[in-house]
Amino acid sequence: MLHKLLLACCALLLLGRPADAQSIYSATDPLAHTFSIVARDPKTGEMAVAVQSHWFSVGTSVSWGEAGVGVVATQSFTNKSFGLRGLALLKSGKSAQQALDELLAADDAREVRQVAILDNQGRVATHTGKKCVDMAGHQQGAQFSVQANMMLNATVWGAMAKAYEASAALPLAERVLAALDAAQAAGGDIRGRQSAALLVVRGTTTEGPWADRLVDLRVDDADRPLVELRRLLKLHRAYDHMNAGDLAVEKNDMPTAIQEYQAAEKMFPQNLEMKYWHAITLANKQQVPAALALLGPIFRQEPNWRTLTERLPKVGLLTVSPAELKQILALK
Repeated sequence: MLHKLLLACCALLLLGRPADAQSIYSATDPLAHTFSIVARDPKTGEMAVAVQSHWFSVGTSVSWGEAGVGVVATQSFTNKSFGLRGLALLKSGKSAQQALDELLAADDAREVRQVAILDNQGRVATHTGKKCVDMAGHQQGAQFSVQANMMLNATVWGAMAKAYEASAALPLAERVLAALDAAQAAGGDIRGRQSAALLVVRGTTTEGPWADRLVDLRVDDADRPLVELRRLLKLHRAYDHMNAGDLAVEKNDMPTAIQEYQAAEKMFPQNLEMKYWHAITLANKQQVPAALALLGPIFRQEPNWRTLTERLPKVGLLTVSPAELKQILALK
């Protein structure tokens, strides 16, 4: 019912204007009334966009980013094309403000749009249309912008800016989540909450896009999406430790590897996978007694890990001797 009502309102707003394929509201675009932040870390050059909304899968429509280029948040009566088109304009050499101006100039529905663009130099440009649903507004700061519409009150975006500025000692991902938490604490979306997303990209490109998205997390439907998003970010950080441990193993730096594995396991002590691959790495480095100490509790809790262990030598992932393998599989 709400979706139909908002579609009808948008149609009235556009009534009498010339048809324009880029500007007329499309039923395939979501009505992502929401709060978001775009930001750049001046120390690392990393750029982030984060968002929460009472709308399903908000991260598939509001948040866009590309390493070495910039980030975009497009919301309210969302024009999803602003994401890719905005990034393309930045990539062509436009500043954030130039890109935003060009997008809005071709959009007859600009007054129901809310858009924020940040480029790789930290320049920001923000637009809150005059017909965005109250309470709506935005606030810019040093290399960031916060924006919100359909909020319970007009304190939300100010609270976001204050929280972001106060958390300068944190990594960028944690800083933008602090801003989202502050928005929710200040009243948030008047309808409640449903989904959230967090995207962090590098300040410069590397060997490929698969390495340039540092954090890419979504909560599509949850009672407390920001709580779940924080849990996922913590898990992401734990797996960063696991990857660092694997890299240390490749360099034969076992003290660092063990330190990294233990850091991951400390963050999520119930995660059997982390413990398991830590153990397999130890076994492959001729530290079978230490591996046995980890594998025993794992096998008792979930016998399928023992079955998996039997299969690893065939593909070279477990390189112990036949006698050592027998010892491992005999664990009680």
